[in-house]
Formats: sequence, C-alpha cells, structure tokens
Amino acid sequence: MQTFQCAKCGNGVYFENSRCLACDSPLGFDPAQMTLETLERAEDGTFRRLSDANGPAVYCDNVHHSVCNWLTDGNDRNGLCVACDLNRTIPNLGEAGNVAAWATLERAKKRLVYSLMRFGLPLQGTAAVQRPLMFDFPRDATTGHLDGVITIDVNETDPVERERQRTQLEEGYRSVLGHMRHEVGHYYWMLLVDQSPHIDGFRALFGDERADYGAALGKHYASGPPPDWQADHVSSYASAHPWEDWSETWAHYLHMVDALETAEAVGMEPRAARFAPGSVWNFARQDVYRAVSFDDLVDRWLPLTVALNSINRSMGHADFYPFVISKVARSKLAFVHSVVRGAGGGTP
Repeated sequence: MQTFQCAKCGNGVYFENSRCLACDSPLGFDPAQMTLETLERAEDGTFRRLSDANGPAVYCDNVHHSVCNWLTDGNDRNGLCVACDLNRTIPNLGEAGNVAAWATLERAKKRLVYSLMRFGLPLQGTAAVQRPLMFDFPRDATTGHLDGVITIDVNETDPVERERQRTQLEEGYRSVLGHMRHEVGHYYWMLLVDQSPHIDGFRALFGDERADYGAALGKHYASGPPPDWQADHVSSYASAHPWEDWSETWAHYLHMVDALETAEAVGMEPRAARFAPGSVWNFARQDVYRAVSFDDLVDRWLPLTVALNSINRSMGHADFYPFVISKVARSKLAFVHSVVRGAGGGTP
C-alpha cells in the first residue's frame, strides 16, 4: 500500500484515514486515480478536492456508517463506491457489535479491491465468464466462494474466535484479509484459468482439479496434510486439493506484492540489507504491481520476511510470515504472477 500526504498541511496520511490527524481536513480515497484526496467543504455542504478547486467530490453513502472513506465515480451505483457496490449482503446493523464488525470487514475488503484494481483485474467478470465479484457478510455462516460470491462469516472479525479456530485447525496464520485474498483466488481461477490456455500449465503444477473436491477436503480434515507438504505447497491447507493449492498460492502472492509496496513506501526497503552505511542510495522506486519481474519480487520478499520475523520475535510475537517457500511453491507463485500479469489491463 502506498502512503499519501495531506494536500493542505503536508502531514502523512494513510489509506484508511477519513480525516487528517494534523489539520482535520476531510480525506477521501479516489479509486479512479488511486489517490487519497484532501477535501474541503463548500458552503452548500458539498465537498471539493484541494487538488482541483473546481472538482467536486462525493463520498460513498456508507460513510454515514463510518465504514467507508472512498469516493464515488459518478456512475449509478445507488450512491456506493466501486468497492461497496460489490456487497450483496451486509451484517444486520441492528445487532450489537455488527457495525464495528462490518467496519473491520470493509477495511480488509478495501485493501483487497485496491490490489485487484492495481493489477487491473476484472471485478465484473469477463466475456467468457459473466459473473461479477460479490460479497456476503452473514453471521454463523461457512466462509467460502461459490460462483463469484465470497462469503465471510462475521465471527471472523472477533479476534478471540479467529484465534480459537486458527489453533484448532493448526494454522500458522489466519486473518480477515487473508480469508478474502484466498477466496477471491477461487473467483479468479474461474475467470482466468478454467477453460483457458492456462489450464494445462495449472494441472502440471497444481494437479488435476477434477479430483473429487468433497472427498479431498474430507480426507484433509480427517487425516491432516501429508508429512512432506512443505516440499510442494505454501501451506498445509494447500495440500488438500488443487483448487485450494491455487487459492493459497494466490493469497500468498497478494500478501507478497502488497507488503513489498508498503515496505518501500514507509522506507523498510529490503534492497538495503547489504548496502554499505554511508553509501549513496541508488535504487529507484518500482511499481511492484506492474514493473517488477517475479524473480525480483521474490529476491526482495525473502529478506523482508526474515527481517520482520526477527523483529516480531524481538517483541515476543509470532512470526510475521510463518511459511517457507520451497522450489515447487516458488514455481507455483511464478505461475500466479504470469496469469495476473497476463490478465491485468486496468489502472497502473
């Protein structure tokens, strides 16, 4: 994620901010420009961008619930931004705690949609697969994906419940954003891999997805992963079935790219690890979503994870990235990279 500056006072502001903490100017994220705009309120109550005194700015209607800081693009979405328009079901706002839970879900979903738009991936399906991406946020439901609809159980926003399930399922990592990245991987497998020229390459790396899915999951939950799963997969769950292997690998690829952009934006540059003190800095900033090769991404990702794992241990926390990327897993990540770069065509 990039960092931004308040256009009024120059203070550093961040993706989720709705106001500048220094000068209290209202802020709104413009998905068309991928910028966090500083706004001013006019006498008639409307907003204008400081970057363009004549440019109006309209917040998503969900600003009234304090769950969204995005601006609309003027299209007819019933007052919703491009990200909130993807919601099919939101939590029951009459239940105690559900507004806060929805805010947590939206923060994660906005990060996800930001990445998808940076990659230039379609949100409304393709000519071949005309199924838009949609989200359901019910309570006491099974988290998963079906024909373009991603369901995230509201209970996943409760850190106690999430940790209970992580421990019970022997997972090294579990987060709301991680769930969304995983489930959206199923959606893009349907759009970009199934019945496409990529399918043979997919099966060669991940296996034949036509294997009985229900039986594979049943075996995984009954017997656990194979003892040597780390040799071929990014996580133990990835070993359950080729579809899950793809989605886990997809999620890790999104983790990698977003974290690398954030690290560069805030000055935690992994390329500086072996840079001599006092030397002149000679690295230009790079667009990790578009301009960096897969090998360069991995060469920057591995030292960053080692550094952050060490910092977390120094603070007494679990590892930031508790995974090992084997040679086979790296090949699978490279395949995801190739599919994403081949499909991207939107906002750079």
